[in-house]
Amino acid sequence: MTYAEAIRFLYDLRLFGAKFGLENTRKLAALSGDPQKQLRFIHVAGTNGKGSTCAMLESIYRETGLRVGLFTSPHLVSFRERIQVNRKSITENEVVRLVADIQHLLPQFPTNHQPTFFEALTVMALRHFAEHKCDLVIWETGLGGRLDATNIVTPLASVITNIAFDHQQWLGNTLEKIATEKAGIIKPEIPVITAATAPAALSVIERIARAKRAPLGQIHEASRIPFELSLPGAHQTTNAALALATVEALQREIPVSPEAIRNGLKTVNWPGRLQLLTQPSGQKILLDGAHNIAGAQTLADAIKQLFPGTKPTMILGILQDKDWRSMCDILCPLADRILFVPVQSERTAVTRELAEACRRNHQATQIDEYPSLSDALNSAPRTSLVVIAGSLYLVGEALEILKPEEYNHSERALNEWITMPHPVVVDKQC
Repeated sequence: MTYAEAIRFLYDLRLFGAKFGLENTRKLAALSGDPQKQLRFIHVAGTNGKGSTCAMLESIYRETGLRVGLFTSPHLVSFRERIQVNRKSITENEVVRLVADIQHLLPQFPTNHQPTFFEALTVMALRHFAEHKCDLVIWETGLGGRLDATNIVTPLASVITNIAFDHQQWLGNTLEKIATEKAGIIKPEIPVITAATAPAALSVIERIARAKRAPLGQIHEASRIPFELSLPGAHQTTNAALALATVEALQREIPVSPEAIRNGLKTVNWPGRLQLLTQPSGQKILLDGAHNIAGAQTLADAIKQLFPGTKPTMILGILQDKDWRSMCDILCPLADRILFVPVQSERTAVTRELAEACRRNHQATQIDEYPSLSDALNSAPRTSLVVIAGSLYLVGEALEILKPEEYNHSERALNEWITMPHPVVVDKQC
């Protein structure tokens, strides 16, 4: 099997859709020797900020000398970004071997209940981290928490960044329902730390933590940290405070010095989140994966904070299943000009619909449509600041265009998921 063939096999697993339930993941892990039992985890769920919080925790613990696994999703460009050890991506040869092993296990599953892409990926990651003898794994949920494939582990700590509206078709249309799914990662007597502040969501987290006798720590948005942070934006201070509270909760199990914390936060790197690129012309391009209402508001606040008085040109591409009208209402007033582009996704919103809605509500802003991100970049005025946002998929495409020397091997299509043709599977043990 070649690497290209391995990626094609993973891509074909999309035909089994995206579903909730732990039965397949547990069975696939058991057939693989239950690698999760050899590992220690910090399990991270939430609506926004999961990736940044994971990156901070990974950087801090790596500074202590530990071998740290990092599992995140989606990837920006390369599939291999999802599975890293000490911030080195899994190699192509390792992907091929793990895919081949998974492939050999599939005949043990009924044809109408085959593992999905994310279920297979989860077990591949567990095997990789076990084989590399990771001392700790920073383990991000995919979607939700309670029935997410990652929830077969028992962590040292559970972390819930925040609760906001996103993926309502899967998680529910109220904050209480979404919080119930996210709080499903809470385990009996295992500490849980959250930065959630919405009363409706926080009450759910408190109730579930109390029922499971899990010590609960809460971080407030106004929290400040006494360390320099490399990631820009006021919201990253909250994520950093959450990471620090998690480190503090685990000091007995894994001691961490103030120096390791300081160096970890000072050097943490997480592309695609308020990532600022400077072109040879001096023009600045800000990339941000804001893809829901809360993310759009965070981006708007960051632009005002980091670039006061600036009216940037914005290039926006948003998925159809997001609340794009509300996102546009938040972002459009900040811009001098909006360039709408399609996201390279089956779920992209139609640029004409985006543009027409924004023209009705924001007549003072110049609004244009372009058939691709490349066309929009070529047509963008040479203003001092261009913002590209609306989807991590779009940010990944931008990195391929703007930094081809680093991002030259795209597998962004693997981020796509499709709805199951049969009902969602619910694990009765949960």
